[in-house]
Amino acid sequence: MSAGITSTAPGPGAGTRTRGGRVRLFGRDLPWWGAILIVYASSRLLTTVFMLSLYVAATVGGWHFASSRHDPTFFTFSSSWDGSFYQRIATGGYPTTLPVDGSGEVEQNAWAFLPLYPLVVRALMAMTGLSFAPAGVLIAVLCGAGAALVLYRVVLARGGTVSALWATIFFCFGPLSFVLQITYAESMFFLLMFGGLLAMIRRRYWLVVPLTVAAAFAKPGALAIPLALAVVFVVRLLADRRGREEFPRRERIAVLVAGAVTASAGLAWPLIASAATGAPDAYVSTELSWWTGFIGHVSFVPLTPWFLFTWKYAGVAGVLLVIAALAGFVWVLTRRGVRALGTEVVAYAASYGLYLVAVFLPQQSLFRLLLPLAPLGGARGLTHSPRARTIALAVGVALQPVALILLWFLGYP
Repeated sequence: MSAGITSTAPGPGAGTRTRGGRVRLFGRDLPWWGAILIVYASSRLLTTVFMLSLYVAATVGGWHFASSRHDPTFFTFSSSWDGSFYQRIATGGYPTTLPVDGSGEVEQNAWAFLPLYPLVVRALMAMTGLSFAPAGVLIAVLCGAGAALVLYRVVLARGGTVSALWATIFFCFGPLSFVLQITYAESMFFLLMFGGLLAMIRRRYWLVVPLTVAAAFAKPGALAIPLALAVVFVVRLLADRRGREEFPRRERIAVLVAGAVTASAGLAWPLIASAATGAPDAYVSTELSWWTGFIGHVSFVPLTPWFLFTWKYAGVAGVLLVIAALAGFVWVLTRRGVRALGTEVVAYAASYGLYLVAVFLPQQSLFRLLLPLAPLGGARGLTHSPRARTIALAVGVALQPVALILLWFLGYP
């Protein structure tokens, strides 16, 4: 994919605004949004070809699907695993009593999934008469398009047009990009999180609030935004005191209020689950029910899941692997090309990484949960090297069918 630019990149100054210029794509000069939508549509066409080919081959060959489905169609093929829980929420809501097994342990149930995506899908179902699977796919695809457009603007704000375009290409054509068109809440979450990050970059702190509050009810992970706001507050306050940059009082208030409101939203769902079920630990015990197949019944202690998981399967070597992975992530965040993306992007990425380490058990879903870190794909070392970006794009495309086979026929996405 050959891409060029016909506009200058935005300057690095704080709060810089730009119209984004025009992008040269496939030999034509296009408005930035047109180029991004072409990239996105091309990526969805390719992924659909991969998914449809596997669906047809599996149906004809009688392959065993890892996720059982009733009334198998291509849309229900795109509505497996988590999609089945979202369908239950869209059609029947949440249980008022937690299901338990014979030993009294909480079993997997819908309280692990947040309500915004299934509620939007339900509204579309009511308006159009569509069943859950096609309505859910349509919402996911549309939100994915929005996420690609907003991601471009996020990287453009500090990284320039070339980095913005290629970061978006990597996002659209990555190995796990099928989540942009299945009945998962991912693409809606990406749209809202990238939107909150863009508002933060543009210092429209009041706009951060509705976007992040919505994200907090789409998927877990929105707490990264208030933590990033805290980092931005400290950085801007220090810069103001050193006379390098003004941090007006009204913006200080906006950051503090936005941080408090979004943090409250990020912590609200466990309280809602407790109130609805009468079980104080309803949400946590539900989340832990997904851990039992990997590490057995454990209590939740923040910052321990990665160590519990790796210790069980690899002992001391596993713990050392986690430490090395964390050190590697810190190393990435301190690279010049990443730091050039701006304080907001680095703070957001660090905060989201901390969230994953604090609360998530690192099983196969980890790879799709890393996708909110897509702005890091705009680092100059990757996007300004023709060889590096060609390799990254080729690997992403090549791994898509591999991921589909592994996650639909051997494991789960």
